[in-house]
Amino acid sequence: MPYILLGCLAFLVLSLSDLAAIHDLPRVKQGIGLVTALLLTLGFLGASARGPRLPLPAALSWAGWPLLVASFLLLAYSLFIEIPFRQTSLAAGVGNRLVKTGTYALTRHPGVLWLGVFILALLWVSRSRWLLIAAPLWLALDVLLVWVQDRFYFPRMFPGYAQYRHETPMLIPTWRSIGACFATLRPAPQGPVGSRAVSPGPEHEEGNKC
Repeated sequence: MPYILLGCLAFLVLSLSDLAAIHDLPRVKQGIGLVTALLLTLGFLGASARGPRLPLPAALSWAGWPLLVASFLLLAYSLFIEIPFRQTSLAAGVGNRLVKTGTYALTRHPGVLWLGVFILALLWVSRSRWLLIAAPLWLALDVLLVWVQDRFYFPRMFPGYAQYRHETPMLIPTWRSIGACFATLRPAPQGPVGSRAVSPGPEHEEGNKC
């Protein structure tokens, strides 16, 4: 099961990204991102394409495709669109603003949520026994990674993170956070013609995380 180990290694490599960001090492951060992406891709493809198959109905496999695409798009949206990709993945440093809107009002780490749905959908599609073994290992490592970020790195990186941690759940959405997510995703109402738009206060500023 080498592909399962490759996926585990990917999360271990990714854990070094925050150290590179704190020490302003953009080249190292870029290299970590590329290696992580390569290892995850090999791990996902290998674990889903090889090994014995689970006796799941074919209809369940087809039903997994829309969920697979939707979760992948949500993952890309949360990690690379809501947070500026250039600053978080290419530039030096960690940025100086904190994203608290959109899917980051849903949970503090929406990427973990979308990754879990993606792996579940991939399991339905591929029916791979290897992926059934890999899924809990990869998700456990991802949760451990964001827990370390949440407790030790992000409070140092982003002013106001302690308040954000108090306001927004870490991984599991609540009814309140779901409402906050949809509220911040809706476009702001337009004022009367000729009126001056009021810029948002500091609590609504978007920013970036690593």
